[in-house]
Amino acid sequence: MDGLAMVCGATGALGTALVSHFAARGDRVIAVARDRGRLESMASAHGEGVRPEPADLADASSVEDLWARVDASNETPRWLVNAVGGYSAGTVESITPEEYEAAHDLNLGTAWWSCHSAVPRMKDSNGAIVNVSSRAALVGGADSAAYSVSKAGVIRLTEVLAEELLESGLRANAVIPAIIDTPENRETMGEKTMAKAVSPESIAKVIGFLCSEDSDPITGAAVPVYGRFPKARLPKGR
Repeated sequence: MDGLAMVCGATGALGTALVSHFAARGDRVIAVARDRGRLESMASAHGEGVRPEPADLADASSVEDLWARVDASNETPRWLVNAVGGYSAGTVESITPEEYEAAHDLNLGTAWWSCHSAVPRMKDSNGAIVNVSSRAALVGGADSAAYSVSKAGVIRLTEVLAEELLESGLRANAVIPAIIDTPENRETMGEKTMAKAVSPESIAKVIGFLCSEDSDPITGAAVPVYGRFPKARLPKGR
């Protein structure tokens, strides 16, 4: 495809799959995460097509510094994926202010500040932003209060963006995974559950479609990617 994609959260399981997906289809990739060493190893493995850009995506000034570096390259991404996030347990009664802020910053703040800096630069790109939410955003299960609320905010953010961008050349959509087949989830949830889960590579293909001209009519959507779990029998949490 030979475009420029930015993947935020590039060193996670889904982010790694996204970098590989975009690179394999011929896009150049700006890989963003906090860990410089892991980013540089990823870039080295993929070659010149992947550019590491360390940033703290929960920090507005760090995100703006990131985009200033992108500006200096005289290139604007056509595709942006916000894939930062992390599960945390806790009830409304038990969660501390610090735990709430950490979940909010990680799951919603990272997407918010990324979009805040990206939108004025990408409006004329004829491209797309894809934000990664979670099934927990739609079904507020017990003991996942801050995670569920912050991931619900990602869907509302996406819907607002889509409406604000209707007259521009930029679309905004979200994907809603349930359980992702990662080493961490295999360890905590077991092989039997993971046999029905969705691989990061499969989710990357769905996101890749939303970051393509084939999905041009689609904006403001929240696409469920649940795998082989009946909706009523999805495991709690993620």
